[in-house]
Amino acid sequence: MKKTILTVLVTLVACSFVASAFAGTVAPGQQTTCNDAKSITLTADGSNAKDRGNANATVWKSSNFTTVPITLGPTDVNGPTGDIGKVGMSPRTTMGRKSVTLMHQPNFSRGDSIGDISGEVRITNTGTVNLDVSCN
Repeated sequence: MKKTILTVLVTLVACSFVASAFAGTVAPGQQTTCNDAKSITLTADGSNAKDRGNANATVWKSSNFTTVPITLGPTDVNGPTGDIGKVGMSPRTTMGRKSVTLMHQPNFSRGDSIGDISGEVRITNTGTVNLDVSCN
């Protein structure tokens, strides 16, 4: 009986580590959590007639109890548009980012940095496009 309980416990712990390594796809309105990650990657996955390819999320950090909004816009054009050739300029537009990676900042003590991702980090998809979340 003790061996069975120990085996089940070890299996559950192993599954929780695997789940924290890749949080998966977060649908609109859903939430996922990363614990003590070295990096967290958010990637826009899909499109929507209303938001095009934009993905919106809020990131809550237990280290300093702050919430930060993040918007990814891989289909958005950033920069001047229109006929800029008339003034002799070459096109300077760029597309928005498809993904962003939040990095652990070990040189700060817990909670000192607004970007600190130590401890629990909750990612909530507040947009209409799926969001892939990877906790490393």
